[in-house]
Amino acid sequence: MEYPKGYVYELMDRGGPTTVTEPYFTEAVDEMIRARTLCAKANAVLPDDMSYVTYLEELFGRKLDDVRILTPFTCDFGNRVTFGKNVFINHSAILSASGGIEFEDGVMVAPGLRIATINHDMYDRHITYTYGKVTVKKNAWLGLNVTICPGVTIGKYAVVAAGAVVTKDVPDYAVVGGVPAKVIKMLDPNQMKD
Repeated sequence: MEYPKGYVYELMDRGGPTTVTEPYFTEAVDEMIRARTLCAKANAVLPDDMSYVTYLEELFGRKLDDVRILTPFTCDFGNRVTFGKNVFINHSAILSASGGIEFEDGVMVAPGLRIATINHDMYDRHITYTYGKVTVKKNAWLGLNVTICPGVTIGKYAVVAAGAVVTKDVPDYAVVGGVPAKVIKMLDPNQMKD
């Protein structure tokens, strides 16, 4: 069967499933190789040599004048990640981005972030995948070694404490922590500064 270009991404946007043995999945494999190669090139440049940013700009298909990403950095689908303005991602982030990741304006990320937007089918786990987009809303702050699972939205101005594993949506202005993450307290929206 003949599939149109981009069909695999339409399936990912719908949550899947996709099957790695289908011809449409070749387009996804090509992007994974492109993304991993560009990340390897960026990570091979010394951190004080800002030329590494050119590889990340190629990865994401946009200038990163208003986004700062520190290496080492890993992303398997650069074409599935979008950034707002003034986003900061500290070193050692791993973005498994096939299901889509959106960072809105002002997001701050501490070292060691892990985001998964893909999952294996429970019964056909070797070849079938499902997906869930992750959205990190305006001015959210993700602490050290945070893990975010597929389909989760982190609310605006939310804080995710170090080591948390986020399995469900986080409300705006919430501080969450733990495994799985739970609301610890709510921040006062009137005291927030952009």
